Amino acid sequence: MRDVDPVRNPYAPGAGQRPPELAGRGRELDVFEVVLERVARGRPERSLMLTGLRGVGKTVLLNTLRSQAIGRLWGSGKIEARPDQSLRRPIAAALHMAVRELAPRHRAPERIDGFLGVLKAFAQRSAPTGRGGTPPKLRDRWQPGIDVPAASGRADSGDIEIDLVELFTDAAAVATDVGTGIALFIDEMQDLGAEDVSALCAACHELSQLGAPLIVVGAGLPHLPAVLSAAKSYSERLFRYQRIDRLDRIAADQALCAPAEREEVEYEQKALDLLYESSGGYPYFVQAYGKATWDHAPRSPITAADVRVAAPEAEAELAVGFFGSRFERATPAEREYMRAMAALSGTSGETGAGHRDDMDAAVPTAEIARSLGRKPASLSPARDTLIKKGLIYSGERGTVAFTVPHFGRYLRTQPA
Repeated sequence: MRDVDPVRNPYAPGAGQRPPELAGRGRELDVFEVVLERVARGRPERSLMLTGLRGVGKTVLLNTLRSQAIGRLWGSGKIEARPDQSLRRPIAAALHMAVRELAPRHRAPERIDGFLGVLKAFAQRSAPTGRGGTPPKLRDRWQPGIDVPAASGRADSGDIEIDLVELFTDAAAVATDVGTGIALFIDEMQDLGAEDVSALCAACHELSQLGAPLIVVGAGLPHLPAVLSAAKSYSERLFRYQRIDRLDRIAADQALCAPAEREEVEYEQKALDLLYESSGGYPYFVQAYGKATWDHAPRSPITAADVRVAAPEAEAELAVGFFGSRFERATPAEREYMRAMAALSGTSGETGAGHRDDMDAAVPTAEIARSLGRKPASLSPARDTLIKKGLIYSGERGTVAFTVPHFGRYLRTQPA
C-alpha cells in the first residue's frame, strides 16, 4: 500500500481553473479543430457558442479552445462580458492583443498601423449624444495603449453595429494578409447588453457572408441562444451551438483516476461509485469531492469509507464558496422566490421510487406565484433581477430553473 500524500493532491476545484485531466471534452475539441482548419482553407464556417450551467467547465473549455487557436498561430483575444460595461472597449483590447500576435509575421507594417488607427478610433468613440443628430464625440479620458493616431471615417460612427462590422472586417483582412485567422473568445456572453449582442450578431453575419477568417467563440448560461435570438432572428442559423453538460460516468472516473495514477494512487470501485453519486458528474464537484477525499485518505487504494469521511468537508466548502456566495447576493425578496423554486423543483425531481434526481427541474412561474400566494406580475421584478444576476434562467417561456447545479437541493437543506 502507498500512503496518500496531501501535498501531492492533484485536484483543482477553482473558478476557471483547468483540472489535471480534461476528461469528456474530446468531441468539442475535435469540432473546433475542424472549424479552425476549414477557416484556414477559406471554407465557410460558423462562429461557436458554448452553453451550460455553472460548474460544467465552460471557462476551462473556452481557454483550451483558445490554446488550440494559438497553437495554429492564430491571433486571439479573450474578454469576460459584464452587464454594466459596453462591449466597445473590451473588444478593442482583445483585438489589439490578437493583431499584435500577428504583426511580427506581417510584411507591411503600415497595414498594421492603419488597422491600429481604426481600432483606436473605435475604442475611443462614444455613442451619439443629444438630439437632432448631434455628432458623436471622442472620449478624452480614456486612451488605449496604441501609439498610432486614431483614424477617421472608419469604425467611428458611434453606432456600435456599424462600427463593429467595419472593425471585424478590417481585422479579418489583416489575418488574411498573414494567411491565418483571428479568434475572439467571450465568456459570460449572456451578460452583454442588447445593443452589443445585436452588433455582434451583425458582425458575425457579415464575416460569414464574406468568408472572412475571424470567428467568435462565446460561452454562456443555457439561455444564451434565446438572448441571441431576441437580438437577431437569424442568429439561430448564424452560430454553431454546443451544450456543455455534466460528465458521464466514464469521463468522471477518468477525471479522478488519471491524475491519481500519475501519483501511483488507485481507487476502489465502490469509492468511484460514491464519488459519482455525490458529484453528479459536474466537473467542479468532481474536483471538489476528489480533493477532499484525497486529503482524508490515509493510503491507496482510496475506499468508499474515505469518501464518506471526506464528503462533509467537500459539502461545507461548496456551501460557502459555490452556493452560499451566490445566495448572499440575493435580496430577501429574491431569496423567497428561490426558496419557493427549490421546494417546487425538489418535488418535480422525485422519481417513482421515491428518490430525488440530482437535477432540479424547471418550475412554472405560475406555480411559484401560487405557492407564495402572490400574483405572477408582482414577482416579475424578483425573477428579472435573479436572471440578471445569473442565478436563474428561463429556458422555456413561463418556466425558470437554477443556473447552478444542486442549488435547489442546497436551499432545501437551509433553514428559512
